[in-house]
Amino acid sequence: MDHQQTAAAILPLVGGADNIVSAAHCATRLRLVLQDDGLIQKSALDGLEAVKGSFINGGQLQVVIGQGAVNKVYEAFIELAGVSASTTQDNKNAAASQLNPAQRFAQMLSNIFVPIIPVIVACGLLMGVIGMSKTLGWASDTPLLQLLDMFSNTAFVFLPILIAFSAAREFRVNPFLAAALGGIMIHPALQNAWTVGSGIHDYWTFGGVSFAKVGYQGTVLPILLGVWVMGYIERGLRRVIPDSLDLIVRPFLTLMLSGVICLTVIGPLGRVVGNGISFGLLAIYNTAGPVAGLVFGGLYSTIVITGVHHSFHAIEAGLLSNPSIGKNFLLPIWSMANVAQGGAALAVFFKTQDAKVKLIALPAALSCLLGITEAAIFGVNLRYIKPFVAAAVGGALGGAYVVFAKVAMTAIGVTGIPGIAIVPGSLMLNYVIGMVLAFGSAFALTWVLGLAGKKAARV
Repeated sequence: MDHQQTAAAILPLVGGADNIVSAAHCATRLRLVLQDDGLIQKSALDGLEAVKGSFINGGQLQVVIGQGAVNKVYEAFIELAGVSASTTQDNKNAAASQLNPAQRFAQMLSNIFVPIIPVIVACGLLMGVIGMSKTLGWASDTPLLQLLDMFSNTAFVFLPILIAFSAAREFRVNPFLAAALGGIMIHPALQNAWTVGSGIHDYWTFGGVSFAKVGYQGTVLPILLGVWVMGYIERGLRRVIPDSLDLIVRPFLTLMLSGVICLTVIGPLGRVVGNGISFGLLAIYNTAGPVAGLVFGGLYSTIVITGVHHSFHAIEAGLLSNPSIGKNFLLPIWSMANVAQGGAALAVFFKTQDAKVKLIALPAALSCLLGITEAAIFGVNLRYIKPFVAAAVGGALGGAYVVFAKVAMTAIGVTGIPGIAIVPGSLMLNYVIGMVLAFGSAFALTWVLGLAGKKAARV
C-alpha cells in the first residue's frame, strides 16, 4: 500500500472529511483533531498495513505511521480531506477544546515545561557528573570544577526567567515583559532565596503591612502565577489605553503592576503553596517508603493514558529547585514504569502470532528503554490488556525498589537507559537494578499470563 492509498484508507476510518477539525504530524505520528471521536473505526484503522497503532491522547487521534513515511501520508491526507496544513501549535489549540479542565491544565503545564527540559537536563547532567567525580575521588576543588559547578546550577538559579519566557506564550503575554518579571523576582537587590533558612534580613512596609525582601531563585509556582496575572493586566490595559500611548504606557504599567503584585502577594503565597506540595510529597516518600514507589510506579502508565502526567514536570522542577530538597525522587519511579512497558512489549513479541504486532513490538520495547512508551502502550500492550497489567506490576516492583534504595535524579524529562546520566554515581547501580527488576518482572508476568486475545482494546 503506497502513501496515497494509505491516506485514502485512513480517511473513512476516522469519520471522513467532515469529521476533521485539523490535521498535523510529528516525527512518527499523524495527529488529527476530530469533531466526534466516536466515529473512529479503531480496529480497522490499526489493521491497515502502514499503521503501527493508534490512540487518543491530548484531545488528538494519533496514528503511528513511522519516521519519513508520515510526512508523505500527511500530505496526501490533507489533500484528500480538503483541510489546510496546521502547525503543531494550531493543532494543540484545536485539541485543547476537546479536553476536560484537568486535561487542559495538564496540557498547559506540559506546553510550558517541555521546551525548557533540554536546559534542565543539560545542567542536571553536569551536576550529576560533578557529583560522581567527587564521590569517586576523580576531582578536587579546582577553579575548573568551580566554574563547571556554576554552569550546573544556572538553570535552577534562573529558573523563574526560563519559566516566564515559556509561559508567556500560553498566557498570551509579551515574552520579554514576562522574562523581565522573572528577573525582578530574582533581582540581586533581594535576599537570595537559598539563604532564607538562616533568617530573613529585611522587609518592606506598605500601609502598615510588612513584606519580606526575598528573591525567588529556583521557584516554580510564584512565576507561573505571576505571568498568568500579568496576562490579565496586559490585556486589560490594552483595552483602555489609547493607541497613541500604547507603546509607552502599556509595557510600563504592565511590568510595574505585575512586579509589585508578585513581590507582595503572589510570591509569598506561591512559595507557601509550592513548598507545601514539595514537602508533602517528601513526607509521603519518607513515610510510606517502598509502598509509595509501589503505588506510584504501578499507576503511572495508567496516568499516561489520561495525559495528566504532563503536569508532573512542574512538580519535579519544584523538587529540584527547592534548596531543602534539591533532588528529583519521582522521576526514577516513572522510569521504572516506562521500562516495564518495554518488558511486557518484548514478551508480546515472542508470544503473539500476529505478524504486524511482532513488527511493532520489538522496536516499541527498545523505545521504552530510551524513555518513549507510546508505541508500546497504545500499539502493543493495550491491544491485549494482560501485558499492560503485567507492565503495571513491573513498574510497581521497580518503583518500590528505587524508593527503597533512595535513588534520585538531578534533572527532569529523561528516563530509561539515558536516565543513568542524571543519576548520582553512588546510586547508578541501584537504578540499573531497578530497571532490570521492572523490565524482567513485566516480561515474565506477561509470559505467564499470556495474551487476552487478538482484538485490540479500545482506548
